[in-house]
Order: sequence, then structure tokens, then C-alpha cells
Amino acid sequence: MPIVEKDPWRAQYFENVPCPKDLFIPTDDELAWQLYPQYRWIYNKISICESQGLDYAPHDILPPTFPVFSKPIYNLRGMGSGSKIIESAEQYEREQAPGHMWMPLLEGEHVSTDVIVVDGEPKWWRHTIGKALEGGIFDYWTILAEPRPVIEDYCGQWLRQHLKDYTGALNLETIGGKIIEAHLRFADQWPDLYGSGWLDALVELYAHHRWHYRDEQRRTGYSVVLFGAHGLHYPHLNHKTVDEVLTEPGISSLQITFLPDKPPEVHAMPPGGFRLAIVNCWDLEAGLAARERLALAFWSTQEIRADRISIE
Repeated sequence: MPIVEKDPWRAQYFENVPCPKDLFIPTDDELAWQLYPQYRWIYNKISICESQGLDYAPHDILPPTFPVFSKPIYNLRGMGSGSKIIESAEQYEREQAPGHMWMPLLEGEHVSTDVIVVDGEPKWWRHTIGKALEGGIFDYWTILAEPRPVIEDYCGQWLRQHLKDYTGALNLETIGGKIIEAHLRFADQWPDLYGSGWLDALVELYAHHRWHYRDEQRRTGYSVVLFGAHGLHYPHLNHKTVDEVLTEPGISSLQITFLPDKPPEVHAMPPGGFRLAIVNCWDLEAGLAARERLALAFWSTQEIRADRISIE
């Protein structure tokens, strides 16, 4: 399976896609870093700001105004690790960290965009918006059928200027139309919602540097996320529960997004919760109902321990 997937719960999307054995298509930033050394600068958040004329500086340089957004200059693990809003000079003084930077606290719609690029020219776009919750987590994502012309115009110009020779998939995160992060890969959380034949076209892109995909019947999809509490041990669910969820109308796929044989603390997770599962679906209500069923199933795996009970 030369579409290289680090997370075993997402291998389901790629294991049956024909791909030449000598071709490697990254779905994570660590492999993309190794495959494309000439484009590694794209993972430097300072370079992303500088390429757009946004104000920035590494920690130890005092921002002229507050609030600002603080994050690691490099973060290949994702999940918003180490990111935060800094409201004041006093907070900044307390919370400075080596290897971190600040940038403007942008306002507007937060969009994740997958774009297919051939020699710096965008050939295909797909945009996703998330319903954010506290603690850096999302309730669900909406994979939009419609375009975002403002983002496509702005990011298209940026691509032509800064990635003239790049061919492949690219993921861009924008807020208010400005790029906050870029990745030399596509979003591997919901490729099943891009439509039949999309992954075959992706293989042809990397193999032959051309993009042929008839995206005539795209429709809106949803990626519904289930989070649990940190600090608990969650075993995998039984196959019967998983199979029953997958047979429900409107459900496309199900990911159980952790490894039960590894300690919870070694998983890269946002502060707001431990991600347990993702339900990709064509019908939001069906996805939310499936999440509720999974939540109850995971809750039933937790033992009630005496040391968790306090008696008034």
C-alpha cells in the first residue's frame, strides 16, 4: 500500500487502491518532510507568516499589541499541540516557551482546504469547516460541496508564487482567508467523502503528474468526532457494535482513533479530550446518532472503582 498511512484506523481508505510499489504518497507530515526536502520551509510557521506579510516573532520578542496567537514554530504531530491565545504582556511573560512564536489573532471563518497542485497550479479544491468546542477540539466537520472563491483566489496566487514546481496534494488551513498552516499532504480523515475514483486520480497525479477527476456529483459530507475524558483506559469496542454502526443508512465509514495497547499519554491529543472515534457520513443526524451509540458503548467499558467514589 504505497499510499503511506501512519494511523492504522485510516488504512481502510487506501488498502484496496492500486498503486505502483515504487511510488510513495504521504498522508502525514513526517513522511512528507522526508520526501520533499526542498519544500520543508512550508512547515515553518514563521515562513508562512512572512510569505503573507503577517506580523510575527519568536518568543522573547514582545508583541506590540495583545491578544496574539501563540504556537510552536514547527509541529509535525498536529492536533493543535502547544497552541494558545495570549491575552496580555503579563501572560506572555509567564508562558513564553523555547521554539514557540506569536502571530496575529486572526478573525473569520476557519477553513481546512485540500488542493491538488500541478507545477504550482491548483487543479482541484475541497473545503471543510469545523464546529469548534473548547480545548482545541471539534464537534464535527462539514466537508463542503460548494467552492470558497475568496480562499481559492488568494491561496491560488500564493501557490503560484511560492510552490511553482510542486506537484501533489496540499492541505491549507486559513482563518479569514489568511493561511495559518500548510501541509504537503491531503487530509486523510475523510477521503471517502471526496467521491468515488478520487483516490485513483490521486495515484495518477503522483505517478504521472496529471490530474484527471470528474468531480460532477460532489455532495456535502460530515465527519463527526467522539471525544472522551483524558486519563482513562479505553479498550477497543467489539466488532458487533462497529459493524452495526456501519450498516446504518447515511454512514460512510468509522474510525476507532487510538491504540488500546499503548498508554493514553503517548497519543497526540488536544487538551479538550481524548479522541475515541470518527464517524464519516452523508447525513449529519445519522452521524450524531452513531456517535451517541459509540459513546454509550465506550462508557460501558469503564469499570467503577472504589477509589473514584466519594461518600458525603
